[in-house]
Amino acid sequence: MELLWKSSHISGGNATYVEDLYETYLKDPNAVPEEWRGYFDSLPRVNGNALQDVPHSTVRDRFAQIGKMRVRTEATVQQDSKATEYERKQVRVVQLISTYRQRGHQKAKLDPLGLAERQHIPDLELAFHELSTADFDTVFQTGSLHIGKADATLGEIVDAMERTYCNTVGAEFMHIVATEERHWIMQRMESVRCAPDYGDEVRRKLLRRLIKAEGLEKSLGSKYPGTKRFGLEGGESLIPMLSEMVQRSGGYGAKEIVIGMAHRGRLNVLVNVFGKKPSELFDEFEGKVTYTSSGDVKYHQGFSSNVMTEGGECHLALAFNPSHLEIVSPVVEGSVRARQDRRLDPQGNTVVPIVLHGDAAFAGQGVVMETFQMSQTRGYRTGGTIHVVLNNQIGFTTSRRADARSTEYCTDIAKMVQAPIFHVNADDPEAVLFVTQLAVDYRNEFTKDVVLDLVCYRRRGHNEADEPSTTQPLMYEKIKHHPTTRDLYAQRLIASGVITAEEDEYLVEELRASLDRDQPMVKSLVHEPNSSMFVDWEPYLGHNWDIECDTSIPIKRLQELGAQINQSPEGVPLQRQVNRILTDRRKMAAGSMEINWGFAETMAYATLLQEDYPIRLTGQDVGRGTFSHRHAVLHNQKDGSIYIPLQKISKEQPVFEIYDSLLSEEAVLAFEYGYATTAPKGLVIWEAQFGDFANGAQVVIDQFITSGEHKWNRVCGLTLLLPHGYEGQGPEHSSARLERFLQLCAEHNIQVCVPTTPAQVYHMLRRQAIRPLRTPLIVMSPKSLLRHKQAVSTIEDLASGCFQNVLPETDDLDSDKVRRVVLCSGKVYYDLRDARRDRGIDDIALVRMEQLYPFPEPDLFRILQQYPNLKDAIWCQEEPMNQGAWYSSQHHMRRVLFRHKPEVYLHYVGRDAAAAPAAGYMALHLEQQERLINAALAAD
Repeated sequence: MELLWKSSHISGGNATYVEDLYETYLKDPNAVPEEWRGYFDSLPRVNGNALQDVPHSTVRDRFAQIGKMRVRTEATVQQDSKATEYERKQVRVVQLISTYRQRGHQKAKLDPLGLAERQHIPDLELAFHELSTADFDTVFQTGSLHIGKADATLGEIVDAMERTYCNTVGAEFMHIVATEERHWIMQRMESVRCAPDYGDEVRRKLLRRLIKAEGLEKSLGSKYPGTKRFGLEGGESLIPMLSEMVQRSGGYGAKEIVIGMAHRGRLNVLVNVFGKKPSELFDEFEGKVTYTSSGDVKYHQGFSSNVMTEGGECHLALAFNPSHLEIVSPVVEGSVRARQDRRLDPQGNTVVPIVLHGDAAFAGQGVVMETFQMSQTRGYRTGGTIHVVLNNQIGFTTSRRADARSTEYCTDIAKMVQAPIFHVNADDPEAVLFVTQLAVDYRNEFTKDVVLDLVCYRRRGHNEADEPSTTQPLMYEKIKHHPTTRDLYAQRLIASGVITAEEDEYLVEELRASLDRDQPMVKSLVHEPNSSMFVDWEPYLGHNWDIECDTSIPIKRLQELGAQINQSPEGVPLQRQVNRILTDRRKMAAGSMEINWGFAETMAYATLLQEDYPIRLTGQDVGRGTFSHRHAVLHNQKDGSIYIPLQKISKEQPVFEIYDSLLSEEAVLAFEYGYATTAPKGLVIWEAQFGDFANGAQVVIDQFITSGEHKWNRVCGLTLLLPHGYEGQGPEHSSARLERFLQLCAEHNIQVCVPTTPAQVYHMLRRQAIRPLRTPLIVMSPKSLLRHKQAVSTIEDLASGCFQNVLPETDDLDSDKVRRVVLCSGKVYYDLRDARRDRGIDDIALVRMEQLYPFPEPDLFRILQQYPNLKDAIWCQEEPMNQGAWYSSQHHMRRVLFRHKPEVYLHYVGRDAAAAPAAGYMALHLEQQERLINAALAAD
């Protein structure tokens, strides 16, 4: 393009020449010079049509636009003449403006301490563009530059660019493909040079917020010296930033804002943004709290309140989170999506997510990428998230950029979704206010993610017990003498006459007095919140896990519904095997064919929807099912459109959402956890592609699903379907790591089930939704049993049955003759039964543990009582001895056996202890499987 500018003239008298060139190009692109070919290739298309379809009028209009960027010194220029010196400089000025937009952020004054090394940017030098200070008085056309006039001197242009892009705001937005978004940002920034002329009252309000932020930290520091609090000192501008976000979002009509953040500044945010009473915080430091559960440290706790904004009352929720960095981000997104769904708000206008990040974590944690990747997908989008990076420029003790990341900025990951990034110096509160308003407006305008990088520092160590100068001596020597943000801004306002020194001192004393009087720091706090903004969790609290639950349904209604949802939709040609599946399912509904897993599962969803229970089902292959058993989403074979029968049950039915997720476990499962903690009614289900892959989300399982209720009193009814079973497919496609879940079981925190029949999965899913208990359900779901000829049920089993925690012997054995009972779980039951039948054994009973936790001791005892002559008991599992249910469940089984027959000892049969979950060789797998079956059925 540069060659093009140097060698061609595309306005005025050259228009005819250019059109002739273009005509030649349309016939043969190679017949025109390369620089012209490249230019014509870059011309816009019309309505997406090919270049050859672009009318000459479009080309002429484009030439006319570019021609306006020229100041002609001659009325007509011959086609072979060279551009004048002035014209060349005009082009260079345009290039200079573009460079400032592209790279001005690299020259910006972002570090309050002035320690960050910035590389020299030659592109931003006048000489690079063949310009000099001698041209400062020359008038050029400003083109797309938004400075209020069409012509300006080079000096004015450079001054505008320096103030806009190289001062205390550094903007990255030129990577955005959408022209409309880029120009919107340019206009907003350039028109005010990133420094709006705020009124005195706005400036005073900014100062008061900084005084509150600094004052709380000083108060905590003096009251509780050396106690961990992860203070905000050095980043106090976060408080006016968040306060403005809340107010401005509320002005746009937001009714709820969900905020996620890690430790740094959390206590300050609770008091100065959410309105938590200072005395409540002080009581937590002093241990004056009532413990109703195991609890968590104060900088992990969530909170909620209501504040008044220009747009009305707005509910604020701060998400609970553990120390695992960034994992709260997708949890927030899930909670926001549930709230938006409840409000019937697909655009995300009424509920806004705000997530705060640390700079090192933002760059280092993979879940950040996963969360960004979700942001515009159908199943997970929330209308744009406002990301705030509290950039201390140090990660614990790692401050060298060469050690902390491979990118220039910690925020570069956000470019993958073309999010604009606004870096801002935290010691310039007015710049902070400006970019905050800009971010909220961008999110409201384009419903996309936006990132604010608040470049600050950490006045103390990682926590208040650390000595930071040990590892960062130069930084902390500078910090020791660096004034606080509040002090700097107060001096600025005093110098400009906005306040006097006496007024500043009065405001500081007023804050101290307010803390002493225990007054809420948030003036807009609503003391009697609108209760309609809250979800009523009361019906779901205080229930035992064995609460009675009727999951039966009249058989006639069941059959009618089964026929309805398995009808081939008119005018939707389906793939041949799918048509066959629907035909078979109609036979199952009629009772003329035994029921398989896919029919039972979809019927569980259908009946729940008919009974007004909403359902959300996500995972990597959930529409079809990884093992091609579900087929809840039907695909038109002609046009690729989809049809979902479970969404067509009735006009009044609740929502049925089913989404094939992105290839993620951690962020997606965290999202669904957040969703389930906000939506108590119905079912929220995540299915792993293979149960083994759930270990990619172990943080979510450990820190939220299994412990969230006891740490934070957060009730959650999330269901996990984890395909599990030893089919000889190797160590990564066999085990959902049952042992890990059982090891995490305590205090009735989760349910762990291993259903082995279609009727069992039907009643299990219905039970999870219908009974008011909201406890996570972990299902070791099958693979080969999905089509196993013996793993079938009848329509009557669905209509009149219920979920059985323990399934008794099903063959007609003489209970008096039974000398051994084999307790087992999952697919191995069918292998044992087949072998027993083949060998004619009639004195060994097979009992299936369908629920392993909470362990159903009374149910197992009732079944064992049928065998008065029992001599022997075995636990048989497919998993290695150090895995599966053996170590976590044997004491339960032994206790029941002792109660029935004290002399009967429980033995283990299964694979030997192993490091890997399963064998990778089919021959070895079969050998191991045969060995354990033989051992379980062997004679004494």
